[in-house]
Amino acid sequence: MTSLEQALAMAEAMADKKAQDVRVLDLQGISLIADYFVIAGGNSKIQVQAIAGHVEEKLAEFGLQPLRREGVREGIWILLDYGAVVAHIFQHDARLFYNLEGLWGDAKRVALPK
Repeated sequence: MTSLEQALAMAEAMADKKAQDVRVLDLQGISLIADYFVIAGGNSKIQVQAIAGHVEEKLAEFGLQPLRREGVREGIWILLDYGAVVAHIFQHDARLFYNLEGLWGDAKRVALPK
């Protein structure tokens, strides 16, 4: 599975749980952190945790496990690091505060399939 396919699978899993404003940012050529960030929002701690859990379940179907998980207990900003692709799942206020889309404004947005 390529990193783009992995990012799109994450985005689809997030959409399955009604994540808000799912975005895939292409960081290739501008960062060594990852190839893609997949960013989404949820309305509550429970929804953010459910989105993250579903991402992990879906990627496990492809034999993928996160290298690192952070923020799961708090459910405000959950980070799932799969190496080439990193998922960021935020509650609304945290997403506005950290503004990853603005910080990585040079990144291209990947069009999501309908």
